[in-house]
Formats: sequence, structure tokens, C-alpha cells
Amino acid sequence: MSAPTQTAGRGPASRPLHPLPALYQANFTAEELTERRRRLAREIGSTGVALVQGAAQRAGTELFRQSNEMYYLTGLETPDAYLLIDAAAPDPGAGTLYLPHRDVDAQRSGGPVLSAEDADGVRRTTGVARVLGVERLAGDLMRLALRRHTITLHTPLQPAEAYNASRDELLAEQARAGADPWDGRPSREGHFVALLRQRFPQLGISDLSPVLDRHRIVKSPREIELMRYAGWLTARGITQAMRATRPGMPEYQLAAVARFEFQAHGARGDGYRAIAGGGHNAWYGHYTRQASLLADGDLVLMDYAPDFAYYTSDIGRMWPVNGTFDPVLRTLYEFILRYHRTLLEMIKPGADPDDIMDRAAARMREVIDETAFATPGQRQAAMGGLEFRGHLSHPVGMAVHDVGDYRGRPLEPGTVFCVDPMIWIEDDEQYVRVEDTLVVTEEGIEVFTADAPLDVADIEATMTQDGLPVPAVDHLADERLADERLADERLAR
Repeated sequence: MSAPTQTAGRGPASRPLHPLPALYQANFTAEELTERRRRLAREIGSTGVALVQGAAQRAGTELFRQSNEMYYLTGLETPDAYLLIDAAAPDPGAGTLYLPHRDVDAQRSGGPVLSAEDADGVRRTTGVARVLGVERLAGDLMRLALRRHTITLHTPLQPAEAYNASRDELLAEQARAGADPWDGRPSREGHFVALLRQRFPQLGISDLSPVLDRHRIVKSPREIELMRYAGWLTARGITQAMRATRPGMPEYQLAAVARFEFQAHGARGDGYRAIAGGGHNAWYGHYTRQASLLADGDLVLMDYAPDFAYYTSDIGRMWPVNGTFDPVLRTLYEFILRYHRTLLEMIKPGADPDDIMDRAAARMREVIDETAFATPGQRQAAMGGLEFRGHLSHPVGMAVHDVGDYRGRPLEPGTVFCVDPMIWIEDDEQYVRVEDTLVVTEEGIEVFTADAPLDVADIEATMTQDGLPVPAVDHLADERLADERLADERLAR
């Protein structure tokens, strides 16, 4: 396929966007990658050395995806790679990459992978000064330790994000493994640090994760171009899912429709497993089972985005399975939509996130007084939503729950995060939300996912349009899904 060069209604990118994977990535210049490493070196200081371990090769046929830290600093997709940055070097942004040697048999089967034998091309596209075999790393660390009396080795201690996972999820899995008496495995980062301490006890170890987190929170112009496309593609997939929705279809087909749209336009896969929950399943917020049938009269919650060239997006949309909003659900939805737009109006460079939340809540108290909620519980839920501090939500970037924190200081241009107002109606176990991903600009904001319908009239009109053909599930599939729903109901009693 030809490389995408623009997003609908947002003008052309400054240069073509390249889907991945490829032998040599072409989305970032060697100069930009080198400047990222220089910035890191300046922050760790002249006595510091940064060492980043890339992602390991995965078993089976899963497509390799580099860790976000390694890709951010090098753009390199080779598994089992290491990057060393000496802050005291003449050009600390150059650095050294340590790569495995070429595996002729594996490449004959699966295609070429950059190795230590491809040093010239790797240097040209990454800007590093040296490319060596991975066996050379220990000797270089030893020489650094001998030459200097004081040296601190900075390496990421937080779990490395890879395919379909954010740091919060990886930390939860790390805690689960630690609590299991029959598991208890150390994290890959913990094992790596243990080896460094054992082999080089004279080196002080410091966590590089906070430094990289601060750098990644503000996106470069090229990163914004990639995220603009990812946001447009996110909206496109969600819109196709709206068009395909009908009573009786399984939730997994909504995800399948969106995933087809993502990959047909260059995504390597998804940024996270699709949330596609109809009716009561939407109550769970992060329901990813996709195992139930959509029922007439229910709302669907969908939250799904692609992984395009190592960048993703985030979105939340709700729509009626039968194509027409029930009056009660419409009231709840339009309240949340009003809250959403109130927050968007207040976001601008230099604004304080906490102040935005306070001013938006004050305005929405007046809206609550004007709204004819169907039950006291719905009104109570709306009032409770004004106290919730998560409506200005997490950063978005190379992971959907991206690293870093934009709160506690004025918003800076280039900061990407999602706006996600939500309420929980405990009496009815209903959850209502609307989410978009945006970037703070010099003038205000740009909403990356704005092309997905938001207004009730637009959603209902979209659902009358023809979409991708979706086959009816067979009788056995219907029975299986019904049995799973019955089992869920029994467990809930």
C-alpha cells in the first residue's frame, strides 16, 4: 500500500507517514533521534551513563514490537538490542548500539532483521556512532568503570511497554506474579539490574524511567503528525463499527470491523484490546471479553484504537444498538456530552488542569439544575461526577496509558491526553462516558479523534448508513454466547 500522507480535513503531513514494520524506519530522522539522546545525556549529567535494554524476541509467530524506550531513542526494531549513552562523550547523542549477530537460518525463514553486521545502515538511520555485537557490552562497561572514579549507570526500572500493554497493566501483572507463591518471577528489568549489580558492583544504579517519562510527555511535531493519523484512523474504525451495529450481533464483530479498518489503513495492529460492551457489560468500563450479544434497547460502549507506527490514540463512544436513543438514556448521554464539550472549551496552553476541572464542575452544576433526570439516582450520579478528578485523564502516545504526568503545572503545547468525563449510576449499574484524544497547541487544542460522531443526531444518522458487511453468526455461536451471558448472570447473583 502507498504510505498515508494526510488525514481527513486536517491537511497533508510535512512528509509521508510510513506504516511499520520495515527494515529501516523512515518516520524519524537520525537528527531527531540523536537530539533525543543528547537531551537525555544533558539531564543525567557528565558522570552518568545511560543503558537501555530493548525488547526480547517473542516466542511463536507474534510480530516483534520494540520496547517504547528503545524505539523512542533509536527507531530500531531489532530484538535483544542494547543502547549505551555516555554523557561525557564528545557527542553524547551518538551512543553505541549492541545488536545480536545475523542468524542466517532464521532470516532465510522469516526475512531480514538488522544485526551487528548491518552497522553502516544502522548508523545512518539512527545516528549512533558505533554498532557492535552484543557480546561487546560487558567490556565497554568495564572500561567505563576503570576510567572513572565516579560513575552512575542510569537504566529504566519501570516495566518496558511493548505490544498492547501500558505501564499500569504491566505493574499490575508484576504484582500478581509476586503475590503468587508458585510464581514469584522477578521482572525483566529487575533481573537485568541484578545482573548489573552482580557483574559491576562498583557502578551506582539509578532509575532512568522518570527522565524518559518527562521527555515523552511533550510530543515533537513529527510525533504529532503520527498521532493525528492514528486519531483519524481511530475515529474511522469506531464510525464503521457504529454503521455495522444491529441487535443480535456479537460484541466481537464490532471489534472485528474496527480492526479491519485499522489494518487496511496501515496499522500494525491494535494499541489495546477493544472494549466493546453492550448493555450491562458497559458497566464494567474496561470490559474486553467481547462475548455477549447486542440487545435491542441497549447502549454500546466502545473504546478501541490502532497501533500505527508505534503511536496510538484513545476514544470512547456510546450508541444505541437499535439506532435510536431511548429518551432516558439520551438525557444521560447529552449531560455527559455537555460536560465533555465544557472541558474542551477550557483547555488551552498555560491553563492549569486542576483549575479547568474546578471551573468545568462549577458550570455543570447549573446544567444539572436544568436537566430533567429520570430518577433521583441519576441526578445523584451526575452530582457525584462533578467530584471525580479523572475527567481530564491519562496521557496518550506510544502507549494508550502513556508515561509521564501533565498535571500539577500549566499545560504545555505538544502535550497529548484524553478528555473522558463519566458518571456511574449505581442504582441501575449504568456507566456513561464520552472520550477524545487531543493535543495542546500554541492556539488552543486539536482533537485527534473528532471525526467520530458525537451528537445524538449525528450518531443516529450514521447508523442508517451502509457499513462493512458483517456475517450473521451461526446457531452454535449464538448458543455459546447466550450460555456465557447466563454464566455471567449466575456469578453476579
